[in-house]
Amino acid sequence: MQDRLTERYDPAAIEPAVQEHWERAGVFRVTEDPAREKFYCLCMFPYPSGRLHMGHVRNYTIGDVIARYQRMQGRNVMQPMGWDAFGLPAENAAIENNVPPAEWTRSNIDYMRGQLKRLGFAYDWDRELATCDPDYYRWEQWFFRRLYDKGLVYRATAVVNWDPVDQTVLANEQVIDGCGWRSGAPVERREIPQWFLRITAYADELLDELDRMDEWPEAVKTMQRNWIGRSEGLSIRFDLSDGSGQLEVFTTRPDTLLGATYMAVAPEHPLAIAAAAADPQLAAFLETCRHQSTSEAVIEKMDKLGMALPVTVRHPLTGDALPVWVANFVLMSYGTGAVMSVPGHDQRDWEFARKYGLPIRQVVAPADGSTIDLEAGAWPEYGVTVNSGRFDGLDFPAAFDAIAAELERDGRAERRVQYRLRDWLVSRQRYWGCPIPVLYDDAGNVVTEDDTRLPVRLPEEIAWEGVASPLRNMPEFTRATLPDGRTGRRETDTFDTFFESSWYFSRFCSANCDTGMVDERADYWMPVDIYIGGIEHAVLHLLYARFFHKAMRDAGLVKSDEPFTRLLTQGMVCKETYYRDVSGGRRQYFNPADVEVETDAKGRVTAARLTRDGQPVTIGAVEKMSKSKNNGVDPQALIDRYGADTVRLYTMFAAPPDQSLEWSDSAVEGAFRFLKSLWRLTSEHVAAGLPGSREGAALGDDLKALRRHIHETIAKVSDDISRRYKFNTAIAAVMELVNHLARTPAEDAVARGVRHEGLETVVLLLSPIVPHAAQVLWAALGHDGEVMDAAWPVVDEAALARDAIELVVQVNGRKRAVIAVPADADQAACEAAALAEANVKRFTAGTTVRKIIVVPGKLVNVVVAG
Repeated sequence: MQDRLTERYDPAAIEPAVQEHWERAGVFRVTEDPAREKFYCLCMFPYPSGRLHMGHVRNYTIGDVIARYQRMQGRNVMQPMGWDAFGLPAENAAIENNVPPAEWTRSNIDYMRGQLKRLGFAYDWDRELATCDPDYYRWEQWFFRRLYDKGLVYRATAVVNWDPVDQTVLANEQVIDGCGWRSGAPVERREIPQWFLRITAYADELLDELDRMDEWPEAVKTMQRNWIGRSEGLSIRFDLSDGSGQLEVFTTRPDTLLGATYMAVAPEHPLAIAAAAADPQLAAFLETCRHQSTSEAVIEKMDKLGMALPVTVRHPLTGDALPVWVANFVLMSYGTGAVMSVPGHDQRDWEFARKYGLPIRQVVAPADGSTIDLEAGAWPEYGVTVNSGRFDGLDFPAAFDAIAAELERDGRAERRVQYRLRDWLVSRQRYWGCPIPVLYDDAGNVVTEDDTRLPVRLPEEIAWEGVASPLRNMPEFTRATLPDGRTGRRETDTFDTFFESSWYFSRFCSANCDTGMVDERADYWMPVDIYIGGIEHAVLHLLYARFFHKAMRDAGLVKSDEPFTRLLTQGMVCKETYYRDVSGGRRQYFNPADVEVETDAKGRVTAARLTRDGQPVTIGAVEKMSKSKNNGVDPQALIDRYGADTVRLYTMFAAPPDQSLEWSDSAVEGAFRFLKSLWRLTSEHVAAGLPGSREGAALGDDLKALRRHIHETIAKVSDDISRRYKFNTAIAAVMELVNHLARTPAEDAVARGVRHEGLETVVLLLSPIVPHAAQVLWAALGHDGEVMDAAWPVVDEAALARDAIELVVQVNGRKRAVIAVPADADQAACEAAALAEANVKRFTAGTTVRKIIVVPGKLVNVVVAG
């Protein structure tokens, strides 16, 4: 590092020198220390797409600020980094560029690791892992075997979402508006043998534990509650009219049973398939349904279509015949693949009934006696039963119990708890993933791989033909000897990449362990104290990770019940809305109000011009920065121009972490100017010589005010960073303090001593955010060692004391004056001072003072009449 403080702030020289010092000294390396309180800070690890985007930078800067702050609190802090390295983008790049995914991925990791180091993040790189490394995925293969032995893994034929472009199965969560989350292609329904993890076995615990997770955002917990979707109801059996069997349904509203006018089954239901064998028109309808998503969200939005089947069932209470329809909105994978349709009290059933002329019957009415109009739509609320014969006049609980009791007595129903959550489909028909450690004998029976033969290594030197997985055409991989010596074949499906990301946080704790998935060190570090990432992972990664951790606990691998104590979901980084002069070739900024735009049917901008002269402009709209959209600001260019500290400062200052950040190049320049001004102020101060002790020196009013401001800033920044995570307001407070330091003369030893205290405070408070500059400035101010190991500044309560305070004076609630009173003034003194103020006298003259309200330290409100 530099031996002396230069006059000019030069991040291109400062930052590499500081980083070299950090690496040489191993300052971020951490080990377990039972004598110290631990703090495990973790950001969701990145996919090695090739280079960082600003969303990465913001996410990881938030984590780094928290980690460095906690270290200054004296805690033993671990902050690791790794790579979520398997996935489709590597396959797509391999196909496009004719390069093996492994080579592409590891090259990207090398580049992105350099970018992260250039940003100065305090990572313990000795713990680095990549999920594509056999030393990592060996242990998830090992754990898969344990889950299989416990009955938490099974293989079943299932109706799945098939992405015809990526040639793989997608979980429902990976289908967005009917399209694959990566390819954007419309998904199809297919029946394929798949591997599942029985996450439903943990449904109750996953749900109940949410009530005790006080440090998670309520929005995330609500999404998980809704996704798990626990409901209590009745499983009811309707006899087929021809006596050939029964149709079973689950309902949470048995109070509406007498309003059922038809039944609906999924296109894959045996009744529909059997009928289609003799009906070409019905077969064509089922084929059409095969090309739609299995996602509930997609089905909810699409047109509800169906066809009548040549089948009826008997109502279990009345014996009436009810028609059975096949409907595109019923999913075979949810419940029994059949639903009891009550169009009077379910809007989807109502729309279907109106479309196809089916009866609509009211069997529930408002408890207040008001009427409903079923011509306008269904009435889904709870009320009292009507038109239900012997069950009339009952509220929901009473109707539920009465109907359930009769059906249970007759053997036609059972009370049951059902979940919206479905078992986790973990197999993918892709190459670049962890091989599923399963073999098949010549009869097709499943044989799990022996532990001694793990890992099942993914071949990395492969040749692509089309988009299908090359593993299927690699006999050197598929042909295998079973553990008992027989010949067999390997499973060619690979794990869903969420499998790898569901336990990496535990592996970081035991990164170099070669004897097990984790070791005893995991219980020192786990759970993660704060986990930082996007809210879009609420029902994917975060739910899977919670399940996986509980399964690891039950296998005796970890002791904690939950993997993450606190969750911080950061907002996205957006592009600034800007307009560029096409002919000028440089970006010029204009107010959006000054621009006319033309849009297509989907609202996308197709043309724009300035309203003042009709000049064409191109538009950069506010949208999520994304590597897939290739629309992000390149952080490397900003680092090269301004330095890492400026980029870090800007991303923390521009918006609170949980809100979206609208990108602004001009604001980045402002952050750079601030660092230059702080550097210049410190350089001038140091150049004049470091001041001696000012202990016992009397301070004038200006210096008292400055010291008070220093310690008020310590209090605010400490609260903003430790409790509120409002880094933007913390930085704003420090900026105000720097301005105060700059405008307060420091011409004598006492004044220079106060300025020195202020500069030390600024450097310490900013060190988690701008660590490179802080390290150099800390040394220049006369300190040895790492600034991150210095103690966080502590508020001097004596410095906060004021000789006088200001109070706002109101007359009948309207501000009329500001007065100064002694800090220890009692209520009577405050009242007297308020009434004596000239402007207050003007507004109270000729009136009667009814009462005076004093809010200590804030205001005096004089209430008058007349």
